[in-house]
Amino acid sequence: MNTKYIDLIDQTYYFPQEEFTLQEEFLRFHGIPLNELVEKYGSPLKFTYLPKISQNINLAKQWFANAIEKHGYKGRYHYCYCTKSSHFQHVLHEVLNNEVHIETSSAFDIDIVERLKAAGRLKDDTYIICNGFKRERYIENIGRLINEGHQNCLPIIDNYEELDLLCDEIKDDFQVGIRIASEEEPKFEFYTSRLGIGYKNIVPFYENQIKDNDKVELKMLHFFINTGIRDNSYYWNELLKCLKVYIKLKKICPSLDSLNIGGGFPTKNSLAFEYDYQYMIDEIINQINIACKEANVAVPHIFTEFGSFTVGESGGAIYEILYQKQQNDREKWNMIDSSFITTLPDTWAINKRFILLPINRWNDEYERVLLGGLTCDSDDYYNSEQNMNAIYLPKFKRDKPLYIGFFNTGAYQETIGGFGGLQHCLIPQPKHILIDKDANGEFTYEVFSQQQRAEDLLSILGYNDAPEKEGEKTGVLDERVGATPH
Repeated sequence: MNTKYIDLIDQTYYFPQEEFTLQEEFLRFHGIPLNELVEKYGSPLKFTYLPKISQNINLAKQWFANAIEKHGYKGRYHYCYCTKSSHFQHVLHEVLNNEVHIETSSAFDIDIVERLKAAGRLKDDTYIICNGFKRERYIENIGRLINEGHQNCLPIIDNYEELDLLCDEIKDDFQVGIRIASEEEPKFEFYTSRLGIGYKNIVPFYENQIKDNDKVELKMLHFFINTGIRDNSYYWNELLKCLKVYIKLKKICPSLDSLNIGGGFPTKNSLAFEYDYQYMIDEIINQINIACKEANVAVPHIFTEFGSFTVGESGGAIYEILYQKQQNDREKWNMIDSSFITTLPDTWAINKRFILLPINRWNDEYERVLLGGLTCDSDDYYNSEQNMNAIYLPKFKRDKPLYIGFFNTGAYQETIGGFGGLQHCLIPQPKHILIDKDANGEFTYEVFSQQQRAEDLLSILGYNDAPEKEGEKTGVLDERVGATPH
């Protein structure tokens, strides 16, 4: 009988896959020996595999290069990274090794840009696409960056007042983009995005506020939809509406030469994941080419803003199954040594799916389970709703520790979870490891952050004068959290 976990995977998915392989009964991720990672650093554990960031950037660049050549497209392609997906220095350093551009969303992003410029990581000709609703500090920072000579800083106008505010702050001439307020999918609670300016109002806005303003030049039209780039009628319909606005603007605004198609590519969230990236890019380039040729206007340079696609597939989280609770005749709860709410908040907030696989014991029999976190919150769980299918894992055995991994978690989870701050029920933040490769192709490991200690949390809470008690330095709020692996 096929009762082993490896049998279940073999009969359900194509396995092994490019990033997932087995070495005996142990899972490897991009060749990383995850069981050795746990043995060395313990559990719970988060990691970032930096080479995957560069790999995805260069894949997208090649897909666009292929499409541009195939369709004889006359515009250039620019890859931008959305910093909001992960602001960490190690991520930005890896991203900027690949000659890409940056998209920002708030005031402090500009401070990061200035640090990167001072360190020589970001060039003067790098595009800084400034998105988002701009309050006073954001306007000031954008103005400072442009006034200090970064001419490729491009504010994207989000509302009718921003242009005047920017004109007051910026000394010389500057370029801008306009964001389209796209219509949302029918399932949304609202019809039109709160971000940007409506389709029908963009041309009047240009004519009233930009056309006769000698200080401002319109360079870009920015198109973004919340669901990302997907092969459905909603996406193609919105893209065609965007192209109609671009063509209408281009005929009265010669300086307009760029189209930002925004919206991200999806990341792999299942072993059954299928998405034809090259086809989608081919068709986008083809549609733009056709529309512009029919209207007899020059095709735009293409900008994309990929955040989750850039960093999502570089991240992972590893937990130990501490205990199994049989709550009734059908539900077995496997309790992890951390919290989903704090370490993978998107599983709780938006029912986001990640790839879930055991790290060890692939040759053992399997069982159907639910996964629960350590907090006392009833929403701290991961089940078939997030995972699409029932969760099957090797059978729980107290004398045979089981470690599980969640993969492609590299986007948003640290910032949404409040990295370095308070965690729900004071569950400590896990240790975080950076994984890279040296010149010989060998894996290198660096501890980016240790597991939070009790005194870290007490300090945030204002207990600065609290006497230190035995055990506080370990940060062990539950006797099994952070325990050394077996």
